[in-house]
Amino acid sequence: MIPFHSKIVNVGTVNIGNGAPIVLIAGPCVVESKDILFKTAEILVTVCAQLNVPLIFKSSYKKANRTSGQSFTTIGEEHALTLLAEVRREFQVPILTDIHLPAEAARVAEVADALQIPAFLCRQTELLQAAGETGKAVNIKKGQFLAPDDMHYAAQKVAATGNDNILLTERGTTFGYHNLVVDMRSLPIMRASGYPVVLDATHSVQLPGGAKHQSGGQPEFIFPIARAGAAVGIDALFIETHPNPPTALSDASSQLPLEKVAELLRQVKSIDALVKEYLNRQLKE
Repeated sequence: MIPFHSKIVNVGTVNIGNGAPIVLIAGPCVVESKDILFKTAEILVTVCAQLNVPLIFKSSYKKANRTSGQSFTTIGEEHALTLLAEVRREFQVPILTDIHLPAEAARVAEVADALQIPAFLCRQTELLQAAGETGKAVNIKKGQFLAPDDMHYAAQKVAATGNDNILLTERGTTFGYHNLVVDMRSLPIMRASGYPVVLDATHSVQLPGGAKHQSGGQPEFIFPIARAGAAVGIDALFIETHPNPPTALSDASSQLPLEKVAELLRQVKSIDALVKEYLNRQLKE
């Protein structure tokens, strides 16, 4: 039988896994400006406090994997990291951001509570090792090309550094012709590794390269995918959100409008509570 429980992973002051209530990992795709970053953080912190859902704030300080060479990458690496540090200090919330090269790990770990390994880089041994060596939590996104049971090899590379604060994230599998598909079986399969699982419900609705020079998306499916993941059983929900997605400098077609986060979280939290109450009761019988 595939286990329901997992180890507990610490991301700053937030604990994820082992049947605990769901955690939200959310924020704008990339750091665009202080105004957007702080507005998003303020609303997310308020909503999560009202609904009693722990929050980890996510935003990429730069984007290294873009469809076109003309796409936005960063407002400046040091400036973006400084702004993330300000969000962490001002709102007392843990920070998660991506790294793309081993050399980035130590510097980013000075700011972030969790380092994220992008899906396309989930097999990069030196990157995984560098992230693990920082001692910070490591969120490994499952490659669009990878079977879920192979993710335990990526986790082993991090754990071999002595750091087993690891999260595994589902974000869709390449289906062909700009489409991704989310196989909900991947969630319990990845949990069999013993680590908490995360569902990225916004990248899962991307249409990679589907808008010619950039990725398209089908945001109308964010709610159904998130609800389905909660029904299967997840430890955290990952959402990229923006005050005005059409104007976003990255992933404009797949980010959730900020004003919809509260309703999504209410629905997902209700399902999560029912599922975990039932499964925890079954384990005691």
